[in-house]
Amino acid sequence: MKVGAGLSMDRVAPRAATEAALSASEAIEGRPADLAVAFVSVHHADEAEQILDAVYEAASPAALIGCVGDAVVGGAREVESDPAVSVWLASFPGGSETFHMQYVSTESGGVFAGWRFQPEKAGGPMPVHLMICDPFTFPADLLLTHLNEALPGAIVVGGNASGGTQAGQTILFQDRRIHREGAVGVRLPASIGVRTLVSQGCRPIGDALVVTRAEQNVVFELAGRPPLERLRETVAALAPPDRELVSHGLHVGRAIDEYKAEQGTGDFLIRGVIGADPDTGAIAVGEHLEVGQTLRFHVRDAATADEELRTLLEREVGEMRSRPAGALLFTCNGRGSRLFPTPDHDARLVSSYLGGLPLAGFFCAGELGPVGGKNFVHGFTASLAVFLDDEGTRKDASAS
Repeated sequence: MKVGAGLSMDRVAPRAATEAALSASEAIEGRPADLAVAFVSVHHADEAEQILDAVYEAASPAALIGCVGDAVVGGAREVESDPAVSVWLASFPGGSETFHMQYVSTESGGVFAGWRFQPEKAGGPMPVHLMICDPFTFPADLLLTHLNEALPGAIVVGGNASGGTQAGQTILFQDRRIHREGAVGVRLPASIGVRTLVSQGCRPIGDALVVTRAEQNVVFELAGRPPLERLRETVAALAPPDRELVSHGLHVGRAIDEYKAEQGTGDFLIRGVIGADPDTGAIAVGEHLEVGQTLRFHVRDAATADEELRTLLEREVGEMRSRPAGALLFTCNGRGSRLFPTPDHDARLVSSYLGGLPLAGFFCAGELGPVGGKNFVHGFTASLAVFLDDEGTRKDASAS
């Protein structure tokens, strides 16, 4: 497998796309481009069609997916406020197949149309799927919940496009077509070695507590008492710096494995606290919860996010049995300069730990990736797909 990546900050969109695609083509040394992944900053949204044409003219990829995003990643750079085009090319045996999915509302709820997830052959392994979704029209969480139940072992990595502020503004790329709703994706050959990593960057505070009363996404009781009472007790026991973090944004973690004896950083699926009722003491979180599930309050800070990503990358490098050929990074638009004191944090760390490999990505409005063997939509995370330079053995290296 051979991978190349190119980044251009030329303010003329077609010229930027050509420059980035040619740079990526040079890196694959004349081999055919079986897959292109293109990420375009919002500055070039009006020239999306010209950008596609330029990428195809420069690289002639057999398949392509991508999107317009708030910011793009290219190599060790995260371009957050300037125009940029990032193009990633891969040459590998077996080819790939792109798809476009839609969510269709029905009287009984809704159905997903346009693509069916299944092994390449009966009884064979599930290939990895890359997906980029429109957050306004495509409920990625419902799809991933279905896949976790119906096709255990399936892996989905990607993110929600972040380039629009309302329905109809999202721009998704599938081959030479542009979509403004649904989701685009590509099924990779099962023979390709792909490893995944998800770093959520939150730190638990206080004790783990069992949900004793809940309705949909509202928790009324934790261990028999209102959640706000439990939170006040937790905050009272914290040091002043951690109290400050709580005031800037509170999260909860749902235990991934309820039967694990000790649960700490990496053992929870992180969700934001989106509201509270001071009269009842109830809290609303970003996920439907059930009685019996274990929750723990979490805080998010740059130091924790940095430490966790470093730890996961160190573990990943130690477990790899093949040299990485390239990687795709899907990082939250709440990270970058909004979280870290220095620029290019996630891209720089990934590049340094993985030997400066060809890297591309974008800032997402929600990231897709597996944790504990199941796929989820995340927030404030860095989700990474690392492609190995030979067949390798695919192993899920996800962590919360």
